[in-house]
Amino acid sequence: IVEKEMYTFEDRNGDSLSLRPEGTAGCVRACIQNGLLNQSTQKLWYAGPMFRHERPQKGRYRQFYQLGVEVFGLSGPDIDAELIILTARLWQRLGLAQDVRLELNTLGTSEARCAYREVLVDYFTAHQDQLDEDSQRRLHSNPLRILDSKNPEMQDLIEAAPRLQDHLDSESAEHFTRLRELLEAVGIEYRVNPRLVRGLDYYAKTVFEWVTDKLGAQGTVCAGGRFDGLVEQLGGKPTPAMGFALGMERLVALLDAQPFDETPYRPHAYLLLAGAQAEIAGLQLAEQLREALPTLRLQLHCGGGSIKSQMKKADRSGANYAMILGEEELAGQTVTVKDLRGDAPQQQLAQHELGAFLTRELALA
Repeated sequence: IVEKEMYTFEDRNGDSLSLRPEGTAGCVRACIQNGLLNQSTQKLWYAGPMFRHERPQKGRYRQFYQLGVEVFGLSGPDIDAELIILTARLWQRLGLAQDVRLELNTLGTSEARCAYREVLVDYFTAHQDQLDEDSQRRLHSNPLRILDSKNPEMQDLIEAAPRLQDHLDSESAEHFTRLRELLEAVGIEYRVNPRLVRGLDYYAKTVFEWVTDKLGAQGTVCAGGRFDGLVEQLGGKPTPAMGFALGMERLVALLDAQPFDETPYRPHAYLLLAGAQAEIAGLQLAEQLREALPTLRLQLHCGGGSIKSQMKKADRSGANYAMILGEEELAGQTVTVKDLRGDAPQQQLAQHELGAFLTRELALA
């Protein structure tokens, strides 16, 4: 990012400014400057615009929005599992669970990765004539990123490269094994991808991505991992850390790709109001019902008119029940309820009985 994508420029005072390309480093600096990491574990989230000077594509914009989650002070694989499970539950809630898949890898400790780096440099140096321009540039500065190359002409070379898993330290291997056990225990499916890497040295151990094939080349919807070295690198005390970020534009694009539900909106109940006093009482009653019954679809009549014209609108709305609130109902603290879709007789209910009636008749959860 810093190498070729960061927006850096001088302002009118001659000061050099850089637009943030991601949120993790800023979150870490805020924690250090405000002493948040001195005493306790921190679980934080943020959302906002980021900026990268990339070639715009579908789902990739030069100004984009990220939602990030970071946890500081926990070193075990249990917090890695918790964050991955959190994202998995998000996909379920959004109806996207069938459209994304989890890829998982471990980068080991910085010491293990340093040793592996030398092995990787030796391997790619021996095949330097097969490297493209980007990989030639990365050979000595960032050789792990060569493994992430999308150049089809280099895939056989990359596939034959030495694997980090064969050079892991025992601590990282045990951490990764336990993480996989935890994910399998709750039914999270994943694929170990040895080519899943991060280009920055502060990353360690777990890295993961949720990817999709529904958005063309821009397949990563959410990415995360451990960055145990970053707090110390930015001037704080050594602190284990784990987090992830998801791109809002790609998430929206993925949601847009879902089949559109053409089922028309139909309220469960339509509340009719007769008179100025009924407008005030009706508004209060509607809010009480919505508070007590979150799944109730209640339409409150607006715009006045006779009860006859309101009833026509209630019927056209497709509502199951019309509920009438007029002078007589106000005096007795009741509501007249008419079944619009069946043959049940019209009835008057005490206002405090209305919630139980709707829950029972509409089978509200």
